Amino acid sequence: MALPVLTPRPRNRVVLPPVHPDGPLLPPPPGLRLHRLTGAAMGTGWTVLAHAAPDAADTLRALIAAEIARTIALFSPWVAESEISRLNTAPGGDLPLSPAFAAVLAPLLDLARDTEGASDPTLGALVDLWGFGPPGPRPAAAPLPGGAGIAAARAVSGWRRVHLAAGRLHRPAGLRLDLSGSAKGWAVDQVSARLTAAGAEFHMVEIGGELRARGLKPDMQPWWVEIEQIHPGPRLLVALNGMALAGSGDWRRQFTHAGRRYAHTIDGAAGWPVDNGVATVSVLHDSAMMADALATALMVMGPGRGMDFAAARGIAALMVLHRGDRIASPALARMMEDAC
Repeated sequence: MALPVLTPRPRNRVVLPPVHPDGPLLPPPPGLRLHRLTGAAMGTGWTVLAHAAPDAADTLRALIAAEIARTIALFSPWVAESEISRLNTAPGGDLPLSPAFAAVLAPLLDLARDTEGASDPTLGALVDLWGFGPPGPRPAAAPLPGGAGIAAARAVSGWRRVHLAAGRLHRPAGLRLDLSGSAKGWAVDQVSARLTAAGAEFHMVEIGGELRARGLKPDMQPWWVEIEQIHPGPRLLVALNGMALAGSGDWRRQFTHAGRRYAHTIDGAAGWPVDNGVATVSVLHDSAMMADALATALMVMGPGRGMDFAAARGIAALMVLHRGDRIASPALARMMEDAC
C-alpha cells in the first residue's frame, strides 16, 4: 500500500527509479490548475490529482467515473451482471471473453504459470470459502473450513484447469475466477491513460492504495509516494513518474478465530490464508495491474522463494516482515538513497 506525500524530509530514504519513457521531464505548462478529485468505489476510496484547464473538473470526474464503472462491469464478482459473474455462473466449457477481459486475464495466467500458482486468478471458490468473496464474511461463531471443504474448493480451482486462446476461455464447471488482486491496479492504469489522452498528462491516480503518476509538478518535483509501513523507522519515499506502485498486506482484510488472525491472501497450493511472517509487499512496475499481481505472488511465496523470484526477474520490491525486517530486492536497492 502507498500514500501520497509532498516532499521528502531529512532522514527519509528515497527511491529514485531510472528515467521512464512514459515520464515527461517537464512541469505542467502555464495556465493549468491542480484539480483534486476524490470518491468511493470498488469497496474503497480513490483520489486523483491532475493539472488541467481551470474548468476541467467535471470532465475529469466523468472520465474517471467511466473507467471505474468499466472496471466494475468487467471484474466485480459482487455485481451479478458483470462479465466475471456471468463467467463464474456459466456451465463448464468454452466461453467467449470480451477483448478487455481477455487482455487482462492472459498476463495473469502467465504470471500464475511463472509463479507456480502463487498469484492465481482462478481461486474464487477458496476466496468465497474463507469469507472474502461475494457470499460475505464467515459468521464469527462458525468453525474454520474443514479439510473436505478445502479439498472441494481446490478441486475446482487452479490455473492449470483453464485454457485461454483466441478470446475464448475453457474452464471446468464450478471454477470461479477472482481478479480482485488486480482489478484496482487495472483501473488505475486505465484512468491514467484516459487522463493523458484528455490532455491532463501531469497527474497522480490512487485507488485503494494502488498508485500511478506521470509528469513533474510545477516545482519540478516528481510525485512523491510513501510506502506504507507497520513498524516505526525512516520513511521510504518513491519518486513516481510514468510508473506505478502497488502492494499487498495481511492486516486490512482479515478475521480472527480463536485468537488467531486469518488474512485474505490465499495460498492456492495449501487452500489456506497465507501465514509465512510477511506483513506487506510493495512493487514498483510499469503497470499498476502487474504490480498488484506481483505483490500478491511475492506475499504468497514468502521471504526466501519470493525474494529469489524478485531478484531473478529484476522486480523492484520491498517486503516487510511482522518481526520488523525490511527486505529490498536488488532492483529496488539500486534505486535507494538517503534523503539530504
